[in-house]
Amino acid sequence: MKDTDMDAIMDNIVDSLFCVFATLGAVPIIRSPRGNAAEMVAEKLDKKLRENLRDTRNSLFIMEAGQASHYSFQRPLLIVLDRNVDMATPLHHTWTYQALAHDVLDLSLNRVVVEENAGRSPSGGTKVKTRACNLDATDKFWIGHKGSPFPTVVEAIQVELEEYKSSEEEVKKLKASMGIDNDSDAAIMMSDNTAKLTSAVNTLPQLLEKKRLIDLHTTIATAILNHIKARKLDTFFEVEEKVMGKVALDKGIMEIITDNDSSTPEDKMRLFIIYYICSLNMSEVELDRFSSALQNAGCDLAPLAYIRRWKQYTRVTTNATSQYMGSGTKTVFSKLVSQGSAFVMEGVKNLVVKKHNLPVTRIVDELMELKSSPETEDYRHFDPKQLRQVDGAQQPRNRAPFHDAIVFVVGGGNYIEYQNLVDYAKSKGVQGSKRVIYGATSLNNAKQFLKQLSLLGQEIH
Repeated sequence: MKDTDMDAIMDNIVDSLFCVFATLGAVPIIRSPRGNAAEMVAEKLDKKLRENLRDTRNSLFIMEAGQASHYSFQRPLLIVLDRNVDMATPLHHTWTYQALAHDVLDLSLNRVVVEENAGRSPSGGTKVKTRACNLDATDKFWIGHKGSPFPTVVEAIQVELEEYKSSEEEVKKLKASMGIDNDSDAAIMMSDNTAKLTSAVNTLPQLLEKKRLIDLHTTIATAILNHIKARKLDTFFEVEEKVMGKVALDKGIMEIITDNDSSTPEDKMRLFIIYYICSLNMSEVELDRFSSALQNAGCDLAPLAYIRRWKQYTRVTTNATSQYMGSGTKTVFSKLVSQGSAFVMEGVKNLVVKKHNLPVTRIVDELMELKSSPETEDYRHFDPKQLRQVDGAQQPRNRAPFHDAIVFVVGGGNYIEYQNLVDYAKSKGVQGSKRVIYGATSLNNAKQFLKQLSLLGQEIH
């Protein structure tokens, strides 16, 4: 890529971030690591904000009377990070509903397209049809469960279905007691306006909407479940959590790679790259042995070539390899759903994720709370409102912890980090005491990120 192309991309990122803060009506304090694209973005944005603030006649940050910003009392913190800060999480097999939908169903613009069985074809085969499923802010089930572990989502769908059936049965009994045809909703509307009848009629629209959402999420969850079973995604998730948490494995990584099961070469490559990143000392002989096994399993080795180069040029310390400590899972040995469920969950582990902060979340916590840490002590500090920019990581000593942060990742983000930040903000006590906005140059699932690594790896050869 030419320098002019890189500058154009940087300028586009800076313009977009500038528009975000102009819309918010707030000038942020900016923090970024040194020596990468994130620092370049932070420098350019600081300059652009300064230029706009100096032009008092045309400044976008001077509020008129009655237009006080949400950030009038305390300025937000903008944390610009580089994707290099954590290369394992984007490849991690996930276990929460929204992240799984993004990983296996390519969730995009709040929509997933799933394949459904449409019966038998004339030739005797199975007919398959596609169904587009829209997930938006009006979908109460999605809003309530998109961050939940998948087994919890399955249980919630089953509970919703049982509640719907119970409500539907009550309406049917009411119709029967009044001598009204089950299918004659119009007749109900014209019947005596008793309190019971009015209540039943009023609940019909809600019941129909509930039925629609149950059908929608049953379709999506079934599609995800099929992927989990076919590719053993629960096992990959559990093993990766143990690798990242430095927990002893029940089954060796080489054994998983060489196992001729139904998991894809892509799944095996994702697992090994995470293992390689988290391994402090892996000899070249051992790495070559793994590379041969991956190649025999049908894996594209180009992503690994780039990660090898990246690891050589990155300061990999004991602290860096232990940055995922606290992760892990525990298996709950209980039946996932009641008998008669629409979901056949046999063979799928009921894994409960241990609460822990990912590297990005830990950095956000340290910078928002003004904690002293070797990981962030060298971060650049920019204040566009200061007349002179003081180079270095020094910041005012009397500054209070931040309530609002905007996290922007140069090089792509993912729903795993997003959900981890959502959980972090919720864990900080009082509702709304911490607000975090997450953004990135692109939102990639593991397949897309692996493709990017492959293209970078091909450039090395």
